[in-house]
Amino acid sequence: MDLKQIQDLVKMVNKSNISELSIEEKDIKITIKQKEDKYVTGVPVQQVQAVQAAPVVSQAPAQAASPAAPKAAAPAAADNLLTIKSPMIGTFYRRPSPDKPNFIEEGDEVKNGKVVCIIEAMKLFNEIESEISGRVVKILVEDSTPVEYDQPLFLVEPI
Repeated sequence: MDLKQIQDLVKMVNKSNISELSIEEKDIKITIKQKEDKYVTGVPVQQVQAVQAAPVVSQAPAQAASPAAPKAAAPAAADNLLTIKSPMIGTFYRRPSPDKPNFIEEGDEVKNGKVVCIIEAMKLFNEIESEISGRVVKILVEDSTPVEYDQPLFLVEPI
């Protein structure tokens, strides 16, 4: 199963009344759950979970892990700001590749559906799209750092 198929499944679950979808193929199991009791900007929060059934030995050199403390939650100074949160656990990237520019910068306008970052999870690069429109006030995560599920990534002032 490739990244595009997984993204299509997430979008399908988001647009439907399905609360949970599980798919198993060869050595991978994917479960997409939609929480109905929590909403972010009027859209149900999704949890995407990919479980690998068989361990895979990676020959890639170990990347030096910097002990990055999780960023504090969004400051409560501005009540009108909306938060774009991480829909999964993984590594946060601000640009599609090292030789490309960042998707967005502080002060940029984002629209619903615009890619704002990439989160790498289990060697899959997931494009994260904004579900809100507005101006990016603060980028809360450093490039190439680990993020947790539901961790705030960006603060956006609605237009």
